[in-house]
Amino acid sequence: MANQINKDALVYHETGRPGKIEVIPTKPYSTQYDLSLAYSPGVAEPCKKIAETPDDVYKYTAKSNLVAVISNGTAVLGLGDIGAAAGKPVMEGKGLLFKVFADVDVFDIEIDRKDVEDMIETIKAISPTFGGINLEDIKAPECFEIEERLKKELDIPVFHDDQHGTAIISAAGLLNALELNGKKIEDIKVVVNGAGASGISCSKLYISLGVKSENLFMLDSKGVISVDRTDLNKYKQEFARKTKLKTLEDALKGADVFLGLSKAGLVSKKMLKSMAKDPIVFAMANPDPEISYEDATDARDDVIMATGRSDYPNQVNNVLGFPFIFRGALDVKAKSINEEMKKAAVYALAELAKQEVPETVNLAYKSKNLVFGKEYIIPKPLDPRLISTITPAVAKAAIETGVARHKIKDWDAYKIELMKRMGLYNQLIKSIRIKARQNPKRILFGDANHYNVLKAVQVVKLEGIADPIMLGNKEEILRIAEENQVDITGIPIIDNRSNKEAKRIEGYAEILFKKRQRKGLTYQDAYDLMYNRNYFGVMMVETGEADGFLCGFATKYADTIKPALQIVGTNNSLNHIAGMYIVMTKKGPFFFADTTVNIRPEARTIADTTLLTANEVRKFNMVPKIAIVSYSNFGGVREGSPARAKEAVEILHRDYPDLIVDGEMQANYAFNNELRMEKFPFTKLKDHEVNTIIFPNLSAGNIAYKMMQEIGEAEVIGPIMVGIRKPIHVMQMGSSVREIENMSAIAVVDAQTTSRDIVQL
Repeated sequence: MANQINKDALVYHETGRPGKIEVIPTKPYSTQYDLSLAYSPGVAEPCKKIAETPDDVYKYTAKSNLVAVISNGTAVLGLGDIGAAAGKPVMEGKGLLFKVFADVDVFDIEIDRKDVEDMIETIKAISPTFGGINLEDIKAPECFEIEERLKKELDIPVFHDDQHGTAIISAAGLLNALELNGKKIEDIKVVVNGAGASGISCSKLYISLGVKSENLFMLDSKGVISVDRTDLNKYKQEFARKTKLKTLEDALKGADVFLGLSKAGLVSKKMLKSMAKDPIVFAMANPDPEISYEDATDARDDVIMATGRSDYPNQVNNVLGFPFIFRGALDVKAKSINEEMKKAAVYALAELAKQEVPETVNLAYKSKNLVFGKEYIIPKPLDPRLISTITPAVAKAAIETGVARHKIKDWDAYKIELMKRMGLYNQLIKSIRIKARQNPKRILFGDANHYNVLKAVQVVKLEGIADPIMLGNKEEILRIAEENQVDITGIPIIDNRSNKEAKRIEGYAEILFKKRQRKGLTYQDAYDLMYNRNYFGVMMVETGEADGFLCGFATKYADTIKPALQIVGTNNSLNHIAGMYIVMTKKGPFFFADTTVNIRPEARTIADTTLLTANEVRKFNMVPKIAIVSYSNFGGVREGSPARAKEAVEILHRDYPDLIVDGEMQANYAFNNELRMEKFPFTKLKDHEVNTIIFPNLSAGNIAYKMMQEIGEAEVIGPIMVGIRKPIHVMQMGSSVREIENMSAIAVVDAQTTSRDIVQL
């Protein structure tokens, strides 16, 4: 396996453009005028402004988002002193992580010097280029002096990640582990094995968080660092204790915490057993820890264990810190990264681990339900909330401690800006959820005996999106919830197949019989149908015992909409319904219809679908701008679906002149405003940006949204039923937790409509 990884790594770095990063322009450059602005003569103007006001360099250049990752290659990963050039792949990798996790630009700089003064002078000389400096893989003790001097002599953040990154992440884990085992930080005994950059920085940070210095014992390769030793440099002397302890085995007796930043296999099961009750073991030697996860958990079932490895719980990974710490520092144009900023990152990271984990994180780590506990004390590196949690905390600490040149006033707006920067922000979904929370409604969840539905129920209750009611077998629901640690305390469970619901079944059967008695349905038929959860759920909405019903997770679409049509009916004069999907793209949201109901609609049906969809789009506070698409443009083909689309447009233009709609047109003209205006300037869409697409048949609509979902990497929400009189909505079979959450919010917003007027078609 190792040989294969080694071969693959070489191919990865060599294939195509060698290396891992590149520099790309951020401004237009295609015309002569563009170039005259980018360089001579236009570039002179910002140069003069910066000469007049030096801080304007942040305004007119890339400095405000540019970090130097600097190394001399003297302590590269586990490879040691391999030289500046050999360390370059690591520095490029660091640059990649900065960009991917926090959109920070990086120049990696490898300096072929080992002398401390040479390093300091070189870095100072190039510092005007950068908004921050990340020191990397420089051996101790030289790294301490280099960082200390640069922090004093430069007015931009200087951060040695090998020291502080590990310290910040492990400190967050330590706080959470102590919370779990009920110990106070001021009472614990800590043993640190490894007196290099990471060990010393971790120890300093732990002490600043409350560990008593006399209770922290550090060891190097020669044993416990004590006042009796005469071979200590000034950095180790700070941790010299008056003690008789000599060896790691001695030190671990009765210890509450072990922090390993040394070598594999130094801690035995026997040594671990000698530690205090509920020990915390952070064994972070890489690639193999001081004691393996298997040996540690075998020796002590009360141990809380963390390593530097991704294949075990609680990975202490520096990528949880440095991208977001620099992002916050850069955004306030900080002069330094101080202790308060580092501690702010610790507390933010620790708190995030206690929050409900997004489904995307569970899926990424092949976990069903990560919850705060012994095997989850540190957030995962792929958690999308890191940037909007750690970054603002760091930025706020910079402002409060006076090292920020720029102050952020609207923190909510700043968090949105961060999410947009990473492509994580969705304004429409955000607004739908906010609206739902303003007036939560009773939403009944069918198929509640499935994990994804249960998890979604927990989330919507926790976030205040809805007041959920679960429909399903109570014993099964409670069992699944307990097995997966899903807290559904206080959420009502209704089982329509239990004897308890016999009276309600009879009442519902009577209502359905009266509705359908002249359509071939007997009372017994109606009674039997009430044992079908889709019929029962729709009837709860019809009688007002629930405000909305979300169903379809484990049933066919047709089996879901049939009860809705039979019991609550439609809200339009033609008894017409359709299916709509919201397709979330980088260009914004699009509304696709009909994607689920009408197989080969006539012109009148296409027109009806357009009106119903427009009605739905308005609920999201958006003006519908509609293109009816086909495979031809404006009469190019006069038969089949183009002809039906053309006729539908004529109906809409005649009867609804204020509606912004046109067609038939090919999809590229619908999405490309410039192309449409060039070829078809007469269109009623004019210079409007289309946000709603009406398809000529079910096949086209269904294929389109699924292609967008899989190839276009769009997030798809739906299907949303339009034309139904009451809030009945259908989940896709096997929907993800996030999809169910989104549909729940839509169901609530739908239910908030106090007057469900008849739509005149």
